[in-house]
Amino acid sequence: MPGVKAAQLWPKSKEDLTKQLDDLKNELVTLRVQKIAGGASSKLTKIHDVRKSIARTLTILNSKQRQQLRLFYKAKKYTPLDLRAKKTRAIRRRLNKHEASLKTEKAKKKATYFPKRKFAIKA
Repeated sequence: MPGVKAAQLWPKSKEDLTKQLDDLKNELVTLRVQKIAGGASSKLTKIHDVRKSIARTLTILNSKQRQQLRLFYKAKKYTPLDLRAKKTRAIRRRLNKHEASLKTEKAKKKATYFPKRKFAIKA
């Protein structure tokens, strides 16, 4: 059974998470020392759970930080590359809707001087 569940970590503040992370790292150090000293096998299996708990805590810390950065850069003109939508390389290089809808001067003149002809059809 994992020591820390992600659902318990989400509501916590950054300070609480960093404090918990320090506690988990200290616990891991003591468990590793006990492993070298020849501790019980139950302590050895706990190393796995503590490592996974550290990973969960770091994951939530990083995702919260990224959420804050997304809010910060929301109104800005440019966002950092790692906060932009990944998609695919081809999609990122594709023209956006505005650029694709633009017409050249020649195409505009052609459209005005030679409009599509309308025919009256007998019903």
